[in-house]
Amino acid sequence: VQLQASGGGLVKAGGSLKLSCVASGRTFSTYAWFRQAPGMEREFVAASSWRGDKKEYADSVKGRFTIGRSNRDNTLYLQMNSLKPEDTAVYYCAARTDWAPRRNDYNYWGQGTLVTVSS
Repeated sequence: VQLQASGGGLVKAGGSLKLSCVASGRTFSTYAWFRQAPGMEREFVAASSWRGDKKEYADSVKGRFTIGRSNRDNTLYLQMNSLKPEDTAVYYCAARTDWAPRRNDYNYWGQGTLVTVSS
């Protein structure tokens, strides 16, 4: 099983980025994005069920970020709009075999992709 995240970069405040995470090897019940800012603990951002019928978002990103999945190519997305400097972090995709989206004990993690938002 491998999760490969991409799409990070440098963007100005108010801009947009779209992260992708390709999952290979199998499918899972829950796919999620977490992030970790410098000196901070890793925190939950958003999660989606395999079918996409259940989604959850952290309050800090609700209304600005959208999580989506493509079952055809087993890819997880995170569309990030209206980015703020406080969104700066390394973003990780993750997958687990049950539906417990906010718990951080996921079975598999991607390598992370850096998002930097300048003011």
